[in-house]
Amino acid sequence: MHISDGVLSPAVIAFGWISSIIFIALAFRWAQKEGNIAEQIPKLSVFTAAFFVASLIHINVPPTSVHLILNGLLGVVLGALAYPAMFIGLVLQALLFQHGGITTIGVNSFNVGAPALICYAVFRKGSGMGISKPAIGGICGGLAILLTTVFLAITLITTGQQFEMMAKLVVIPHMVIMVIEALVTASVVTYLAKVKPELLPLKREDKK
Repeated sequence: MHISDGVLSPAVIAFGWISSIIFIALAFRWAQKEGNIAEQIPKLSVFTAAFFVASLIHINVPPTSVHLILNGLLGVVLGALAYPAMFIGLVLQALLFQHGGITTIGVNSFNVGAPALICYAVFRKGSGMGISKPAIGGICGGLAILLTTVFLAITLITTGQQFEMMAKLVVIPHMVIMVIEALVTASVVTYLAKVKPELLPLKREDKK
């Protein structure tokens, strides 16, 4: 999901930066309403690091390579702060390892951050309806990758017809990651629900 500099059109790049700035501002506003942001910094740091490391590990799935993203997991655990967490991770990756471009940080952040926010809403709604936490966690893990892949394909297609084939090629390999992340997210949610339920966005009665 690391789009390099020089690939996207100026309009798509502008959309990415404007969207990311808006979402980051809203994320901190939403997080402030839900509690003290300062208390969330340790959790934010840990999961930002997890995202940073996971997305550096590439898996060869011909004809391309893919990597874990964990945006569904970050959405479930960090809620609104998942977006700025991944923005920070992408900035560090671009500056330290040249993974992705500088001008495309906004677009790359949107492609992984927006699905994380959607999964946060899905998890809260699903757990509130009584759906088992491992099940809704797994759904969120897979859904995040599906949405990220769709957003990436749309990003490439809207840039130009020459990227239509590339957009199609990225879809199938990411289906493998979708399954892996569904299992990973379900496992982590199961563990947290038993050991540290306060890390999950559950209603008070669900945490007992």
